Amino acid sequence: MALLLSLATFFSTGIGGIVALRAKDRMHLVLGLAAGVMLGLVAFDLLPEIAHASSLTLAGVPAAMIAFAAGFLALHVVERAFALHPAHEDEYGEHAGHRHRQIGLASASGLVGHSFLDGVGIGLAFQVNTGVGVAVAIAVIAHDFADGLNTVTVMLVHKNNRRRAVVMLALDALAPVLGAASTLLFTLPEPVLALYLGLFAGFLLYLATADILPEAHARHPSRLTLLATLAGATAMFGIVGAINGG
Repeated sequence: MALLLSLATFFSTGIGGIVALRAKDRMHLVLGLAAGVMLGLVAFDLLPEIAHASSLTLAGVPAAMIAFAAGFLALHVVERAFALHPAHEDEYGEHAGHRHRQIGLASASGLVGHSFLDGVGIGLAFQVNTGVGVAVAIAVIAHDFADGLNTVTVMLVHKNNRRRAVVMLALDALAPVLGAASTLLFTLPEPVLALYLGLFAGFLLYLATADILPEAHARHPSRLTLLATLAGATAMFGIVGAINGG
């Protein structure tokens, strides 16, 4: 089941890349929706599951919640250190000297590594239970559209040709499938699984609030984008409720 759903991320990533290559007119609405889905997953599914599964504490604080904060901060540090967040083309403007093929390649490679971890997240979520696995997969599928979009954008902005951009897009699309497949080879104990879910939830919260939402509003600060985000969160609320029999 985990591997089957991870295949959907392949197509989601590919579609995001195609949008980056061909048209971006409605991109802000899709990104807003994806951010809402990710926020809904963290709030309505992952955090309650983490609170239920977490048994380890540190200084009276559940260790999984410490992992949650650590995941958010770690991704922030990595993104700032390695410039994984692609700037919009017009942000470079007069700073054409900053555009360099190797920077684009390094940034895209970082996104591929992140996509592999997305797949691991899907596989490990299914080790908790099917409901959590399905909810995580839906959020990752929505998020990977943005990953495909960003992979192509960062390659093209840094003067890489379309052929290289398509190669990196293909690797980014394949990475979640490989990540999910890797979890078929091992099983984590429940306390360790709770720690990973906490870390993964921190990753998702950072991506939704500090990466995808700013990008969605960068050129279209419209009410429609906000409504798309609310729709995504509401949809995830309904999905989680349905999965949990609510």
